[in-house]
Amino acid sequence: MFKKEIVMTILSRCFIGLIVAGILWSPRALFSQLKESSKKVVVIDPGHGGSDSGATGINGIKEKNVVLKVAKEMVHYNQNLFDNAFEIYLTRSSDTLISLDERTKLAKRLNADIFISLHCNHSENPNAKGIEVYVSDRKGEHTNESILLAFNIQKANQKNLGFKSRGVKLANFQVLREGSKRLPSVLVEFGFLSNQDEAIYMAEEGNIPALALSVLKSINLSK
Repeated sequence: MFKKEIVMTILSRCFIGLIVAGILWSPRALFSQLKESSKKVVVIDPGHGGSDSGATGINGIKEKNVVLKVAKEMVHYNQNLFDNAFEIYLTRSSDTLISLDERTKLAKRLNADIFISLHCNHSENPNAKGIEVYVSDRKGEHTNESILLAFNIQKANQKNLGFKSRGVKLANFQVLREGSKRLPSVLVEFGFLSNQDEAIYMAEEGNIPALALSVLKSINLSK
């Protein structure tokens, strides 16, 4: 009986140890520890992906590819130029379709401080051009912070990259509606892929870093 009790005690301890190890290495536990850092946790959401290409430019470029490249460049510059000033996570890091619901759920699981959804614009009017930044049309706790971030982004793209500013606008997009309940959230519409000049601009690989830096610096201004 005594030996049996010893064996059971050892097995119990091993079982408890496995549970603890599982908790320590589980993503959810990792996410809960992020807020111990003074860094802002930023979720970057490259729109569309997979079977959803988003807008297609007059030169054939696809929205899903442009915004993913911008998002990856933001991660790169955060690491190499901003000395990891932010904890940045992407809702997708490859050509994969993620549901709108899952995109905002990730921000919630990470207990993020900022949510930025990246898109490219399109219009039936080939002369339409410029950058638009949207915030939720539902007033909430983080409305003012969202507006400030949106204003910084559109201003930076206008001043540093020469994009026409189409202003900060209100919308009922799902990612904004869900995200803004918990944190400052914006949706960026870069230039129009239906506009020849802006489609050519975004097709040039050398211009992607400029778009990424412009948004990243805007986050820094909103710290």
